[in-house]
Amino acid sequence: MELPGGVVVWAITHHDTLQALLADPRVGKNPQLWTTFTEGRLPKGWPLLNFVTVPGMVTADGEDHRRLRGLVTQAFTPRRIAELQPAIEARTTALLDRVELLEGDFDLRRHFAYPLPMQVIGELLGLPPKQQDELHELSDVMVSSSATPEAAVAAQQGLFALLGSVIAAKRAEPGDDLTTDLIAARESDDRLSEQELVGTLLLMLVAGHETTLNLITNAVRALLAHPDQLRLVLDGEVEWSAVVEETLRHDSPVGQFPMRYAIEDIEVGDVVIRRGEAMLASYAAAGRDSGHHPDADRFDVTRQPNRHLSLGHGPHFCLGSGLARLEAETALRSLFERFPRLALAEEPGAEPIGSFVSNSVRTLRVTVGPRG
Repeated sequence: MELPGGVVVWAITHHDTLQALLADPRVGKNPQLWTTFTEGRLPKGWPLLNFVTVPGMVTADGEDHRRLRGLVTQAFTPRRIAELQPAIEARTTALLDRVELLEGDFDLRRHFAYPLPMQVIGELLGLPPKQQDELHELSDVMVSSSATPEAAVAAQQGLFALLGSVIAAKRAEPGDDLTTDLIAARESDDRLSEQELVGTLLLMLVAGHETTLNLITNAVRALLAHPDQLRLVLDGEVEWSAVVEETLRHDSPVGQFPMRYAIEDIEVGDVVIRRGEAMLASYAAAGRDSGHHPDADRFDVTRQPNRHLSLGHGPHFCLGSGLARLEAETALRSLFERFPRLALAEEPGAEPIGSFVSNSVRTLRVTVGPRG
């Protein structure tokens, strides 16, 4: 397929093929493996350049990837995630209290689905609340595949500058947060370069709120468009965890993720991905692969089994998957307990985000229905 700027890559769309390639040692993440990149053939200001060049876990292979991942894994152990549950529930309740004061229909994405994961990841990283909205706006541009070259460059510079200021502040006044822990790891034994530190924070910021924001939005949209499925959950016949998994499969919060590269020629069916060529992991397409998921286009919260790839597979499986699931389950359960008559205030076919990376809609206008 052809990406913006005339950049040609392979899109891996079938579940079984994608699962195999995500764990294939002949596939790497380092951009130095990509011929188009090393030969300087990417257009200036290419909107997806940040994804393929930012130092950190997302562009590392082998021992470098294990080293970087090991530094962050401690923040996402099952025990530490479980300890976050009371705080997530408290934040959810506070946000719903604010939503209850809104009059008429409102944008659920803006007033609920966005602030919850942003506040959680912000607290984990120790990000100042006054900077969180600006970081979100810049990360929106970063995940957009329709941004102008000028906007893409400006967003990258803005994100790096803001994160740099956060790092400087944490060096001056350390806190009880992951940024402080990563700085300590960098300065104690040089396991993390300065560029890797910024890149790791950038990855955690974007992955820590953009994907969960989309997950919550997509789940509410699907449930309200399929009242029979919502009723199964409200009646206690299906757990909220099943809603989360079906949303991940049916409407993956990440549409396609750049970029992976063939380390050597790889035969895939009747085609060959040549050494140095790039691949997109097409998670949204794999979730709708009828060869793996029967009746794949149907939103079905009772689906069993429901094995999907929307949180990745292999060495780069999403570290924050447990946190994302906890946030989404808490948000959905609390939302519909508070507003059981929640309804769409517009047709389900809302305007999509201008990105093939981030998969959701720009707004989700809803009404809470009659009170009491």
